[in-house]
Amino acid sequence: MKHEWRKKEKQLYVPKEKPELITVPEQKYFMLKGKGNPNEEAFSEKIGALYSLAYAVRMMPKQGWTPEGYFEYTVYPLEGIWDLTDEGRKADKLVKDELLYTIMIRQPDFVTEDVVEKAFAHVRKKKPHPLLDDVSFGSLEEGLSVQMLHVGSYDEEPRTFEKMDEFLSVNDLERITLTHKEIYLSDIRKVEPAKLKTVLRYRVRKKRS
Repeated sequence: MKHEWRKKEKQLYVPKEKPELITVPEQKYFMLKGKGNPNEEAFSEKIGALYSLAYAVRMMPKQGWTPEGYFEYTVYPLEGIWDLTDEGRKADKLVKDELLYTIMIRQPDFVTEDVVEKAFAHVRKKKPHPLLDDVSFGSLEEGLSVQMLHVGSYDEEPRTFEKMDEFLSVNDLERITLTHKEIYLSDIRKVEPAKLKTVLRYRVRKKRS
């Protein structure tokens, strides 16, 4: 049976529209760093590079090689860790050109360095992408985190973060870092802004006395 993250990993990918505390385990990703406005073409190009590798792994058995431990699965959604430059933090309002980000697509546990090498080799041969050399593969462990489902445009995310921040104060928690993660459950090319679904998450810890 195909592993579908929407069904098998609901705690991580299908939260409710209210804040919740979870523990996110170590996970493997293809990752790509960048700076600037995500509405520009350069951002879309980076997404394309990540998905070309993600699908190269997913389709390996059809290309004649099945990695050890491989199982049928749905490709994971795009995720992003977001921050601001020092100049961006000083601004009175969000300046998208000052955004710093690492976008990523999670990979199943069976993906090893050998699998990654084969994925890169396949993409370079079949559909070369100029940003491939900028993509890295590694693991991240977010640990204790607060997350919530945001429904609406990305520009309206502050209202959801306000609810998450209120949750922290009530539960004696504090953020570890000003960065946050977003998991994109909707295809912005097909879904109107008011109906976009995005998981918002940031790392936390118990307040120190």
